[in-house]
Amino acid sequence: MKIVILDGHTENPGDLSWEGFERLGRVTVYDRTQENQIVERIGDAQAVIVNKTPLSRETLSACPSIKYIGVLATGYNVVDVAAAKEKNIPVCNIPTYGTTAVAQFTFALLLEICHHVGAHDLSVHEGDWASGEDWCYWNYPLMELAGKTMGIIGFGRIGQNVARIAKAFGMRILAVDDHPCAAGTELAEYVGLDELLSESDVISLHCPLFSTTEGMINKNTVAKMKNGVILLNTSRGPLVVEQDLADALNSGKIYAAGLDVVSTEPIKADNVLLSAKNCFLTPHIAWAPKESRQRLMDIAVANLQAFIDQNPINVVNP
Repeated sequence: MKIVILDGHTENPGDLSWEGFERLGRVTVYDRTQENQIVERIGDAQAVIVNKTPLSRETLSACPSIKYIGVLATGYNVVDVAAAKEKNIPVCNIPTYGTTAVAQFTFALLLEICHHVGAHDLSVHEGDWASGEDWCYWNYPLMELAGKTMGIIGFGRIGQNVARIAKAFGMRILAVDDHPCAAGTELAEYVGLDELLSESDVISLHCPLFSTTEGMINKNTVAKMKNGVILLNTSRGPLVVEQDLADALNSGKIYAAGLDVVSTEPIKADNVLLSAKNCFLTPHIAWAPKESRQRLMDIAVANLQAFIDQNPINVVNP
């Protein structure tokens, strides 16, 4: 089997191995592929592996040798899955590799907002402590989480893992989810969205991007939030109307936001959040610890092996 990996750099910048795929066929790995290079690079490959490189209906029609598409991510919107299904090409994703990493990173953002560790570290290295008159100082308000309420929108695996960490900090947990479950009930109180918005000190987004959730954080939902709330998003950027969030941050309605995702990635230089007050931005890295990427690699290889064995798994277009 000929296997082509069109954009392998993000998954494996050099600290992992493609050996698992190499055991299954002849592998060609490209770090990045521009849109005008896609068809040529796929060539006569039977298996195509992508992360964010788009595979359109036109591309699939131009590459009739394709028998399998593997996505090195949970989201698969880069692939025209309907066109792939019409051509009997299974599209397989990686559904559960990053649960622990994303939950951990959610609290990295929250704790940075609470303590401004990076800014205080910079201040010390710039000599402010050495030249100060007092044995300690703080340049920003410091915040304790115990006793505060965290509202989690989307209470699947990641949301529930975030809840476990929040409970360890002594927080009360509210949750919104279309499919309440017994495991969730043990961790949180299921409530309606309006109640979560009005009662939460911290709101964390962990829901998928659907037409019903796109833009769910907007001026109307912000108006229902507590004054001084903290917003976290390690899920999908388009869940948030960015101008409305920027306005809320600049007015102080929302005290701070910790965002690992934005509406267009890489972020555009004119994104309003770059100049908003108390907006902490990271470049979509919640998923990316080496341990998490190794799990992703292992599942991606297992997906292709299952296809070869004529028993495909994690198929998003059955």
